[in-house]
Amino acid sequence: MEPITVDLYWSFRSPYCYLAMDRLFALPKEMDVNIRVRHVWPGAMRRKGYFKTLHPNYPTYHSLDAPRTATYLGIPYARPIPDPLVFDPETSEPITDQPYIRRLTRLALAARELGAEHEFLCSLMRLMWDGNVSGWDQGDHLAQTAATAHLNFEDLSRISEDSAERFDREVDENGEHLNVAGHWGVPCMVMNGEPFFGQDRIEMLVWRLHQTRDEQTV
Repeated sequence: MEPITVDLYWSFRSPYCYLAMDRLFALPKEMDVNIRVRHVWPGAMRRKGYFKTLHPNYPTYHSLDAPRTATYLGIPYARPIPDPLVFDPETSEPITDQPYIRRLTRLALAARELGAEHEFLCSLMRLMWDGNVSGWDQGDHLAQTAATAHLNFEDLSRISEDSAERFDREVDENGEHLNVAGHWGVPCMVMNGEPFFGQDRIEMLVWRLHQTRDEQTV
């Protein structure tokens, strides 16, 4: 019987992706499931005026809830420095030529082609979000992160640069697929067309996975 595939919509700028990461990538070790990562750009890149449409209480609540969730889960946490999404200070909109989030996403897709996607993704998220490094983009931090995933950073960088247009097109398409699945945020896990949004829906996803497998074996 084939593993059940779960599409995991993901962004490197999402603290909740980081907080859900270990639990999600543990699932293939615990049950017959394949976690297929589908990178999307941050919401502010996918929808113009994104932050202007949010409730005024959103930033305050978000700044409370993300570190609180990390404390609850026992996960080290701090906002990444620099922010992987760069904004125009005059318009408060993301700039067109994003130097960080595009590079990070392309590197992750290159790691997929080299067969170490999950390992690199997890190592990179920890570099950015666990609070141990300020200036994750400086020095040899990214190269060391690649080495942790048993990847050669020069090879990874070459593939990410050579395939930049193809990778960006894939990420654009993933954003469209997320819309079709019925959601807009990350992390969003989609199984058989059914979306489960947020790190607090992992248990429900597992319940549905068991339910689906039981139905298949009847």
